[in-house]
This record gives sequence, structure tokens and C-alpha cells, in this order.
Amino acid sequence: MAKPKNAMEIFQHLDKSNCRECGEKTCLAFAGAVFKGAKSLDRCPKLDSDMIDQLSGGSEAPNLAERTREEYLGQLKDEIRRTDLSEAAERVGGRFNGKKLTLKVLGKDFSVDAEGTLSADIHINPWVAVPFLNYVLYAQGVSPTGDWVSFRELENGQERYPLFQKRCEESMKSVADVYTDLFDDMVHIFGGKEVDEAFESDIAVVIHPLPKVPIMICYWAPEDGLASSLNIFYDETADKNLDIGSIFTLGAGLTQMFEKLAQRHGYVAAAGG
Repeated sequence: MAKPKNAMEIFQHLDKSNCRECGEKTCLAFAGAVFKGAKSLDRCPKLDSDMIDQLSGGSEAPNLAERTREEYLGQLKDEIRRTDLSEAAERVGGRFNGKKLTLKVLGKDFSVDAEGTLSADIHINPWVAVPFLNYVLYAQGVSPTGDWVSFRELENGQERYPLFQKRCEESMKSVADVYTDLFDDMVHIFGGKEVDEAFESDIAVVIHPLPKVPIMICYWAPEDGLASSLNIFYDETADKNLDIGSIFTLGAGLTQMFEKLAQRHGYVAAAGG
């Protein structure tokens, strides 16, 4: 799809419900903000990931949201330069070799040095980098208790839950419905562990995007005329080790990664629907 030449070309792809979940009063106002670069398309909970990909970068104006994220990443790296990485490693469940602090992120090594330079065994996406640095800097180091709660039960999670439900749980469910190897891949590729069916779910998998911030994903298959469902749970201590914005970012990033896995396995049409 060619880049939108004006706000109206973006507006025509919105659902025009004026739900205000993006922070704007109308869909037209949101389209204008996106075209000017003041907001990113993923703020709209009604747009699917495929359409966002097609429209992304459509504004000729600088993407303010992207620039703001890079500036925030730079601020976090500045904080790292003033941080004792040896102390941080002990607090957050990592290791320090005198040069780098290294954590396991989805079963892979992810490191930062005293200058804030990141290195990893996996591709360094912003959805990993920002939560990783926030975790290193601000995690209280509280050990998980094994008591699971929903996103909305975490501190400041209630207000963000409708968007989390749309962006993460519903989108991941769409993938799980058609990508039959999703949970097996979570276990084998991302260092996850299948656990006894929690909350009477059909499948339950625990993964560790960060050492002390485990995530449990529960899936209920369709049965007797009932639709399938999927919920994401966090240890009750998650908000002691990570801010709610970073917790949301991890959930959304994981969902996008699973969508790409589904596309790679030929499930793009079904998952996108």
C-alpha cells in the first residue's frame, strides 16, 4: 500500500466508532494526529496488525512517537551509566562479569555494559530493550510468589486493561486458534515450561521475558458451542519489579512475535482474520 498522502487516507481505514481509546475525541482527530506524527497507529485498538504494518510510516512528517521512544531509550541508557551493575545483577537475578550485566530474556542471554550498550543472542527490539533497562534500573528484586493475577489487578493496570485485552489477549488468542504449534514453540524456542492446567485451562505455559517477571498464558479450546479464550496472567509481584507500561509493552511485543511466527508457518490469513 502506498503511503497515505493525507489524514483522510488514514481515516478511511479506521472503524469510525469514535471510541476515544486512542486518547482523541474522534477517529478523524486521531487520523490527523497520526499523519502529523504526533501519535502512532498502534494506539488504535480497532486496527489489526496487518493494517498497521501497511499504513506505518505513512506520514511524511517525522514520526514523533518513534523519536520519543528513542529519546526515552537514551535516557534509560544514561541512567545505566550511573548505576552499579554488580549490585543490579544481584538484585534482578542476573550475573555480572566485570563488564556486562547479563539476564535471561526468553531463555536467551541479553546484556548491557556500563556505557548502556546492549547486546543479545536475539534481535534487540524496542519492546524488549525498554522493559529490560527499566527492570535493571528499577526492579525491587522481589521474588515471584507463584500467585497469579490478571493485568488489571496490577498497579495502574485497570485503566489500561481494555487496550491490553485487545492488543494482547485477543490477538494472541487469534494466533493460538490457528497456529497449533504455538505453545510447543513457547516451550522449546523461548525457554518456557508447560504447567498443570491452571484455572481449568486446556493448556498453560509459563515463560520468563525477565527473570523475576514470569508470564503464564492459559488457553481454553472451543468446546460444545463455546468460543475459545486466552488469558495472560502475571505473578502478583510483577508490578514490584516492572512498571505497568513496560509490562504492557512486553505483552504486546510477545503477541507481535507470535503473529510473525504464525505468518512464517503459513497461518497469516487465518490469524489475521
